[in-house]
Amino acid sequence: MDRTLNYASDVAFTDTVKAIQGRKGSRASYERMERQGSWEQTITAELKAEIEAQTSVFLATANAQGQPYIQHRGGPAGFLKVLDDHTIGMADFAGNRQYITQGNLEENTKAHLFLIDYANQRRIKIWGTARVVEGDEALLRRLMPAGYRARPEQVMLFSVTAWDVNCPQHIPQRFEAADVRAAIENRDQRIATLEAEVARLRER
Repeated sequence: MDRTLNYASDVAFTDTVKAIQGRKGSRASYERMERQGSWEQTITAELKAEIEAQTSVFLATANAQGQPYIQHRGGPAGFLKVLDDHTIGMADFAGNRQYITQGNLEENTKAHLFLIDYANQRRIKIWGTARVVEGDEALLRRLMPAGYRARPEQVMLFSVTAWDVNCPQHIPQRFEAADVRAAIENRDQRIATLEAEVARLRER
């Protein structure tokens, strides 16, 4: 845990935020949450499974002037890999070569990962720091998804400070195209099996 934080949630709940919570009536409930242990600080087995199941996430950084930037990161399930109970790694695929995220991280290492599971209406917020690793071919090979058609350029390592799960309200329920196709194929196969059984029964 960051030694400057009294509670893990202080990474987001600054004095200003707490003052607004107090003014708007939610501070008491968050004080109870803090006394009961605040947010998680390490990657649990459940969080590891959720991280490594992601195919689409958002990574937020900010430069030295505080200008924020959000970048989409995607790949096959497993493109995010948990390396230990505080570290998430990913191969950084070649893209439009703007390097805004890398530039921001060289000025300001603080970063945020936002994971959203539309099918289960669940979102996870992860605060931490991040850095880009260039020239480590062994680590790049370890993190590169097998068979994925992308050119890995470097590695990004994200160190977790704290994480929290949001409430599900207002998350629209959506499903991955591959999951929908699989469900339709299973349905069609079941229909074909039943139709064949009906035909056999009629022949009798």
